[in-house]
Amino acid sequence: MRTRIVAVAAAVTLLALSSGCSKDAGGSSGSAPPPSTAPLEGTVAFNQDNLTKLDAALKSAMAGKDLSGVNVAMVVNVAADYWKAGQVGFLKGCADLGIAKNKCTYFAPPNGKLTEQTSELETLESQGVTGYSISAIDPKSAAGTIHNDVSKGVFVLAVDSPLPDTDAAGLYLGTPNYQAGLQAGQAMKQVLGGKGKVAILVGSLTAANATQRIQGFEDGLKGSTITVAQKVNDNLQASTATSDAETILANNPDITGLYGVYSYDGPALAQAVQSSGKAGKVKIICDDSDAQTIDFINSGVISGTVVQMPYEQGHTGAYIMAAMKVLGKDATMAIVKPYLESDGSTLSSGVGLVTKSDLDQYQDLEKQLGIS
Repeated sequence: MRTRIVAVAAAVTLLALSSGCSKDAGGSSGSAPPPSTAPLEGTVAFNQDNLTKLDAALKSAMAGKDLSGVNVAMVVNVAADYWKAGQVGFLKGCADLGIAKNKCTYFAPPNGKLTEQTSELETLESQGVTGYSISAIDPKSAAGTIHNDVSKGVFVLAVDSPLPDTDAAGLYLGTPNYQAGLQAGQAMKQVLGGKGKVAILVGSLTAANATQRIQGFEDGLKGSTITVAQKVNDNLQASTATSDAETILANNPDITGLYGVYSYDGPALAQAVQSSGKAGKVKIICDDSDAQTIDFINSGVISGTVVQMPYEQGHTGAYIMAAMKVLGKDATMAIVKPYLESDGSTLSSGVGLVTKSDLDQYQDLEKQLGIS
């Protein structure tokens, strides 16, 4: 079904900053070795093999079952290029299972507004949705809606960002965000040679994925003299991120690095660095694989981006939501359990680091997945 991944993953045996991605390793300080000055390299080996096996196990368990009652949706937090891969994976998962197109809804808020996302959840409820995955714009605001939906038998799956303290807290499908941030911090430490001053720009200072990534990033800087000068909320607006970065660079000539947490932040920061005449002088590490981010990596303006696999969040998410309806929660979780991380609730879609040196391998992987 998805053998397109195996050859790529097997071929990518790069240095992999992820080898140090445990919290204990990231939390050590004074005893850490001096940062390397070698060229930054990455890895695109994600968690594909395990998720392929899980999909196959879920599909086998549903074989011969009636899926006509399955009505699922994927609701993300903003209409960004990053989520196109999630949409492709979700629709492919539905098609693989034979779920009718009119019962497989994908929604991305055009402006990344909470009101847009909330309105869509209300619409889905009225349409009899049996399950939905969601990257919540504001987990606290979504908690009431999620509680109401779960109480009516709707299964809610957290993707991209966990949903702690909600009725959807039992399972999260996405990148272990602390590890992603840790990898970004380690990459920044390397490209800055262990010294300097950085600023962090992010679409939300309260979303769980953002807070976990920022904590990981700061821990990844330990063992260096790099300090975090500012953390700025751009409210899910790329234009705001660019203007904020330009202001930061103008007012803080000693800033040597920028970390962009949300998918559009990388290109936004790259544009700010270019307009400020500081390309190559101010290093950028960011998250996710927006098409513009890839272009800026190729040109050298962005040093590296920590990527997750939204395709799998969509594809495996569709399988899990269908199984929850057809097999029930207990039976589905019994199948999922062997693939969970040590916390017992995270189903990892993997963490990768894309740099100029491994850009070709990453783009080959995207082509194999059908992501343009």
